[in-house]
Amino acid sequence: MTQLSNLGVSIPDILLPQGVDTAKWACIACDQYTSQPEVWQETERIVGEAPSTLRLVLPEVWLDEADARIPAIHARMREYLTSVLTRTVHGFILTARATQSGCRKGLMLAIDLEEYDYSPASRSRVRATEGTILSRIPPRQKVRRGAPLETPHVMLLIDDKHRTLIEPLYEKLHDTAPLYDAQLHQGMGHLTGWAVQEEADLAAAQAALLTLDAARGDAPLFAVGDGNHSLATAKACWEELKPSLDPQRRLTHPARYALVEVVNLYDDALLFAPIHRVLTGLDPDALRPLLRKACDGSSACATLVTAQGEERLPGLPVHVLQPVLDDYLAAHPAAGIDYVHGDEAARTLGRRPDACALLLTTLDKLSLFPAVARGPLPRKAFSMGQANEKRCYFECRAL
Repeated sequence: MTQLSNLGVSIPDILLPQGVDTAKWACIACDQYTSQPEVWQETERIVGEAPSTLRLVLPEVWLDEADARIPAIHARMREYLTSVLTRTVHGFILTARATQSGCRKGLMLAIDLEEYDYSPASRSRVRATEGTILSRIPPRQKVRRGAPLETPHVMLLIDDKHRTLIEPLYEKLHDTAPLYDAQLHQGMGHLTGWAVQEEADLAAAQAALLTLDAARGDAPLFAVGDGNHSLATAKACWEELKPSLDPQRRLTHPARYALVEVVNLYDDALLFAPIHRVLTGLDPDALRPLLRKACDGSSACATLVTAQGEERLPGLPVHVLQPVLDDYLAAHPAAGIDYVHGDEAARTLGRRPDACALLLTTLDKLSLFPAVARGPLPRKAFSMGQANEKRCYFECRAL
């Protein structure tokens, strides 16, 4: 790892596949479509026996099968390290992802997990944007612990109003030969990547980061937009391993770092969307009065969807709603909750018997960094785009 000043950023060795169908190699993030197993079944059908990052991750829809699936995941990682991931790029990778929201640009780099702290009082350079659920970390640790490589769906946001970090690289490189140019399946769009390896480009990136870091005040340099629990898992695995290493090895061990994609908050194709709540195993009529009582008079609005119809509930922002749901679920262990992207998907699920959906309004993305400076938002407070616009697995790094 080559460090960039004292920013907690490193230049990684990124592993890329060779000789594969890139459309089948790429796969959507494992924490999507958790209430729609048919989407993952379709992914399995499309991929077939072809090399794919689908074989390197555990889709959370199958989380209850983790113990049976993880040995095969680790075995496939070892296989791909010798037979598929045979191209190494020492540098950053500039990405362009074409989706229904436009062309979103990003920069693949490695962050030092010593600079990441997800605790509510964190003042670190890399911070969670939402509350971290500690119980979600151990199941994910089973996948990362002992894994010979990582493939990330983590996206970090940077508050770069004047577009000094990523956009100049895109203007310089987007007409040059890419490392990969992949049409993606299942409506994920198109993904292109370019190597950022020239000394001048790396120096310009460092200068931009130093300027942004100096101006950030109480806010983080990087805010975790997607993959908060995956990054928290990488941190937990590093803290678990660290005591067994001598001081010098602690500085250089690959597990100290995590591969991520950085996206500018001001990217025109970065659109925030709400994450809706779908509750199952309950009588919506028992929940409705609790929701009405909690309304705080603010302009934020939620829509309750049941088999009987829809009802707008003004004054129910996510920081008011989530504690009500948490209390209800604690008192009714037979009930369950899922977090769903997309209005129609949530409506369909909410209209089922013994279920309901709560459709939320969108967070203003420009309010994110000031809010995170005060502390993390409630979990699942926003989504960066729709489910098929999430970062897909493609690049890898040896651990």
